[in-house]
Amino acid sequence: MNKKTLIEWDKKYIWHPFTQMNQWLTEEPVIFTEGRDCFLKDIDGKWYLDGVSSLWVNIHGHRRAEIDEAVKAQIDKLAHSTLLGACNEPSIVLAQNLAEMLIERLPWGEPLTKIFYSDNGSTAVEIALKIAYQYWVNQGIKEKDTFVSLKEGYHGDTIGAVSVGGIKLFHEIYKPLLSKSIQAPAPYCYRCELKLNFPSCGLACLGEMEKIIRQNHERIVAVIVEPIVQCAGGIIVWPQGYLKGLRKLCNKYEILLIADEVATGFGRTGRMFACEHEEVTPDIICLSKGITNGYMPLAVTAVNEKIFNAFLGEIEERKTFYHGHSYTGNPLACAAAIASLEIFKKDRTLENLPPKIELLKNKLSEIAELSHVGDVRQKGMIAGIELVMDKKTKEPFAWKEQTGWKVVRLARKYGVWLRPLGDVIVIMPPLVISEENLARLLEVIKDCIIRISSD
Repeated sequence: MNKKTLIEWDKKYIWHPFTQMNQWLTEEPVIFTEGRDCFLKDIDGKWYLDGVSSLWVNIHGHRRAEIDEAVKAQIDKLAHSTLLGACNEPSIVLAQNLAEMLIERLPWGEPLTKIFYSDNGSTAVEIALKIAYQYWVNQGIKEKDTFVSLKEGYHGDTIGAVSVGGIKLFHEIYKPLLSKSIQAPAPYCYRCELKLNFPSCGLACLGEMEKIIRQNHERIVAVIVEPIVQCAGGIIVWPQGYLKGLRKLCNKYEILLIADEVATGFGRTGRMFACEHEEVTPDIICLSKGITNGYMPLAVTAVNEKIFNAFLGEIEERKTFYHGHSYTGNPLACAAAIASLEIFKKDRTLENLPPKIELLKNKLSEIAELSHVGDVRQKGMIAGIELVMDKKTKEPFAWKEQTGWKVVRLARKYGVWLRPLGDVIVIMPPLVISEENLARLLEVIKDCIIRISSD
């Protein structure tokens, strides 16, 4: 198919996500045709270094032979079968692998041994919210109907997930449709809502969270957070101790803690799961994105035995969890995920990260000195560079200027693929990226920020 026809069809038929289509229709889109290692090739033959892992999903690089072969082998056996009243081998094996991994990696509380499948991060969160609510109802506790989440939080785009979201640009318009939730201040140190500084603040934002929980705990179902890094909110990296303190609050007031690790899971923060950094085991964890290395849609909501047991009973008791999806536990997706987890072991992916994390840290320290860089934030292989009009006052650029997008578009001319969050330049490459390519990625970003800032 020729490029001209594809562009015409794209603009005629596709409504792109998170995109002002009025603007899209006036521009020439990039059409990707091939991927290899940490690179993507467009229809014109130009290669781009994938600086955001194709929206945070790629871990081991594009076209990994092991995953290719696993999917091919599975498709020769069975492409799909339902989990409603039946099983398939890949979903069983993957569940065992994940449960064992969660037991090993998160040993500080009730083990997360029960795996519920879905097909994306939003559905993983929806399932977590419904399970948490029904957990209390099944025990005869019906007054709990409210969730607590964080400002600048993001948990997906379905209605339940939006109800616990905290990004006004994305979520405000749907407010009349949403269920009950209370939002606490985000531990966003650079733009602290309480006008304090860490560590002298003594985690005052956690104190605000405790006030909310103390005043409302009898009606709170659960607290849901993106542990350690609030990615879509602008790569907000939490101060040390917040997650640990939150776990203690949930224990104290006997409410559930849901960890949305859709973006942070599978090595992004330098550990397999972000919760490991503060030795916290949540009651429910949501996983997706990197689980299949971007090959197939798949998500997991894992819970502990205590929660699972609350759903056991006779049919007439109506304790069953009436939820499911057509593609739940799809064999092809599960086969890809099994292969991806094997690569973590074979390649010693996590063990090889420290030099890359240190390189990223050093390059970011250089970028932090630029006149229009207000803050740089990093956890493991996740980083954000917040651009500002005034470094001293932290005044942001005018929204209509689209400064972040200007930087990204310029970077694409130099063969680096990025996507910003407003004026935060997001860095989240595949974990397999070489130090040479990581250095190049950061140098291009630095150069583009300088060029755009000087215009």
